[in-house]
Amino acid sequence: MKYQKEAKEEQVGNLPEKRFSTGAIVATVWQNEGKSKEGDAVSYKTVSIQRRYKAQNGEWQSTNSMRINDLPKASLVLQKAYEYIVMKGTEAEA
Repeated sequence: MKYQKEAKEEQVGNLPEKRFSTGAIVATVWQNEGKSKEGDAVSYKTVSIQRRYKAQNGEWQSTNSMRINDLPKASLVLQKAYEYIVMKGTEAEA
């Protein structure tokens, strides 16, 4: 129980910035805050990928394990996430 509570608290401070999905495959872009080796505040983005499926009990579950037929969709949502991050970085510089 304690572990679940801690995981929920972590998620509150780090909300998804953008999601890309096709079918059951979802790529999520996360905005992260951290510190450099020098102690300066830094921002960076990460991307997570998951496949949603309905379990035998009828509840929705997610996994980061892909089946062979999921790979083209995974490639597509990862490409969209990459484009989003790169284009957003270009807009910030302009």
